[in-house]
Amino acid sequence: MNVIVVGAGNAGRPVARLLNYAGHTVKITDPKNIEDFHMDVQKTLRLMESEGVELDLGVFEPNLDGIDTVYLSPTVPENAPAYKIVKEANLNVFSNDDFGRLADSFIDIDIIGITGSVGKTSTTHMVTEIFRTAGYQVWICSSMTQNLVSEVIVDGIIKGIPEKSDIAVLELPHGTAGLMAELKLKVGALLNIYEEHLSEFGGSMERYTQRKMFIAKNSENFITSIHCKDTVKEARPDAIFYAMVKDLPGYDPSKKSEYFDKVANFEEIAIGEGQVCNFIGDSVKGAIDIAYKFRNKSNELKKGSFQSEFHMMSYYYENAVAATAISMAYGLPVEIIKQGLANFKGLSVHMEYIGDYNGREVYIDASYLIEGITAALDFLGDRSLVLLLDNFDTSTYRDKKETGKLMGKYADVMVATGFNEVYQRVDLEPAQELLDAAVDSDAVKVIAGTMEEGAELAIKYSKTGDTILHLGPQLMQDPEGIMEKIVNGLEEGCKKYQ
Repeated sequence: MNVIVVGAGNAGRPVARLLNYAGHTVKITDPKNIEDFHMDVQKTLRLMESEGVELDLGVFEPNLDGIDTVYLSPTVPENAPAYKIVKEANLNVFSNDDFGRLADSFIDIDIIGITGSVGKTSTTHMVTEIFRTAGYQVWICSSMTQNLVSEVIVDGIIKGIPEKSDIAVLELPHGTAGLMAELKLKVGALLNIYEEHLSEFGGSMERYTQRKMFIAKNSENFITSIHCKDTVKEARPDAIFYAMVKDLPGYDPSKKSEYFDKVANFEEIAIGEGQVCNFIGDSVKGAIDIAYKFRNKSNELKKGSFQSEFHMMSYYYENAVAATAISMAYGLPVEIIKQGLANFKGLSVHMEYIGDYNGREVYIDASYLIEGITAALDFLGDRSLVLLLDNFDTSTYRDKKETGKLMGKYADVMVATGFNEVYQRVDLEPAQELLDAAVDSDAVKVIAGTMEEGAELAIKYSKTGDTILHLGPQLMQDPEGIMEKIVNGLEEGCKKYQ
């Protein structure tokens, strides 16, 4: 094929690169010049050019001479000149489904896929740790490597990593799911579905849910949390469900042990009509309790309970139950899973402790949805708390009313910053929205342009014994860079405000 890829954005780049690797002649076009892209994107485009992809940038009306096939990126507006030109040319269309099938053809090993609104990254890494403990050579693709996981997957294919691996463990965010909905999964996990990225789906929760539900169709073994029981009921009556014991319907804290006894003794915990919870977990200091009862694809009944050493906190517990269900559905033994959970040391920027600064303990966390923020705040809820907050808008606008209101209930001080890492500019409006939403809170409210300024002010408005917690999505755009900015600001604040 002689292919033109219209749009050098997050969808167009991996499509163009993989098509080129597959032996096709590929040109990628975009009205933006290469200098208009973020530096990381510029590097990727230059790499693609060195591999043989023709860059046709700064062009509004691409030349279609010799072209027989088009991939039209989903973000290209219908009124764009390039859109009109390729539509009128009556070319063959290379679709997202075609791309997913092409990617799948290069991966000749079992794939574990993990999607959801929150918890994908930590669950992906936990599953990887368990399989590595079992001796597997694991090809892991997650947003910890790069924010755009589809590019991580394509890069791995081109480098031949699947051929050197025993199994693939892939984090599948909504963007990657849109491109790779035809991947065939040995085990697929849908962790949860919350309102997020709706601006990319015309404000439709239904369309966002449909995007996530690809995993129910393509998974030989399907794992999901009880939060999704209504969503998956029709598509996967054979779903394996998991939950934290506190989230079970009608949970009575005084009878917690009875729930574990039920599972261990073949009794079923109903969560809906014809649906039962197969894995339950409970947090214990320095450990996690898990009970399970499910049938694998060979219809063999697996049941039992165990306690594993586990040194994480907050939302990591629920993710550990998911990782256990995934690993057992694949066929790993309990002893290996226990060792893997014990070995897991957490992830950077996920409830990560970064040090003591003039008597203030400082944690950073990339949570930005209500559910993740609540878990982080509950963990630190009894402390005198200073919140250092990102610009909560990245390339996606987010409603900050409920978020700001929630944080105001926990915080003694709120420092909201305005720098947007995606657009590389200060925008104070999202920061002000967060603070305005906490109108009923007695917290001290401070606004800052940059993260360095915000971290410095977090020291200024705190005192010895306080805890500083960073929250927000910008960390996932540039973890190392933002961490450096936070530390620089904290250190400068310590010098100024002894």
